[in-house]
Amino acid sequence: MALDMYRLARLWLVLGVLGLGTLGAAAAWTHDRYGSTRDRTAGLAQARQALSGDLAALGLRLGAPVFIRIFKQSRELEVWLRNGADGAWELFRTYPICSHSGDLGPKLREGDRQSPEGLYEVRRDQLHPTSRFHLALNLGYPNAFDRANGRSGSYLMVHGNCVSIGCYAMTDSGIEEIYALAEAALDNGQTAVRVHAFPARLDTAWLTARNASPWIGFWRDLGACYEKFETAGVVPAVRIEHRRYVCR
Repeated sequence: MALDMYRLARLWLVLGVLGLGTLGAAAAWTHDRYGSTRDRTAGLAQARQALSGDLAALGLRLGAPVFIRIFKQSRELEVWLRNGADGAWELFRTYPICSHSGDLGPKLREGDRQSPEGLYEVRRDQLHPTSRFHLALNLGYPNAFDRANGRSGSYLMVHGNCVSIGCYAMTDSGIEEIYALAEAALDNGQTAVRVHAFPARLDTAWLTARNASPWIGFWRDLGACYEKFETAGVVPAVRIEHRRYVCR
């Protein structure tokens, strides 16, 4: 019975995220859990206007390439933009994650109520502008790594509305900015927005403290990718070898 109730709840969330529920498809309005009503069209327009000014003040622009990092433990989502002057990645803003599901560790199967960890890509057709949960970016789980390791699940998103059964849920105002930045980058020629979802900031101390975890091998592989960006400022090229992430 509990699993059946979970599946019903998950179906409702999936339909809402994709904008297929009757309320989600009917209008551009969404209702968040705190009682305010938001018009996503107006919200996006306001976000774009505010972002243009904020970005210009930093020497950045709307439409520049975007890179996203998620840190599950601290509930943070970073948005980085590439500076057109020298091509360096610059941290634009860190957003609080309103809600996520499960514990530290990867998602393994449909119904485990676990938010994923891994290295993902969001392409243009993975943006959902009519989600019941305001706006959504589909992470593309399961990706090639997840499939190689027999993992299952679907419609794992970064979305608004502060509600999660496996997704990373943001505030509506937060997802408006994240969505607007990703959409502009993709419309301006970026093939895919990389999204690296980590359990935490994978420095040596954090990994050493969790050496007995069953996920330590997986986390060390992710840590090599994390360190590549931290030390070289380069978003690493990702390959799957022998069912493991390898970053160059």
